Amino acid sequence: MVRVVPMQFEGWSAVGVEVLLPKTTLLSISVGDGYIMCGALDVQLLNTKLKDRNIVAGRAVGVRTFEQLLEAPLESVTDAAQAIGIHVGMSGQEALGLMAQATS
Repeated sequence: MVRVVPMQFEGWSAVGVEVLLPKTTLLSISVGDGYIMCGALDVQLLNTKLKDRNIVAGRAVGVRTFEQLLEAPLESVTDAAQAIGIHVGMSGQEALGLMAQATS
């Protein structure tokens, strides 16, 4: 099952996508040109083999709901995310706010 959830924050909006798979759930929340995702995101791949795409993304591990993804500290972020001020340890919601500002 796939669920798409519009999300409203103060001054910006995002889209959450939840994919229920056997024994796991994939979660992502995107805004503008960036996104945060559960532990399935391969940040190293984005920073190396897909570096030319300049992908703004962050990864949080151990999350099972959108709420947890928004609250959890990011475990890793792409180089492009760092370039706009996103860093490891920042909450998902803080990172999404910076992504929203970067594309407005």
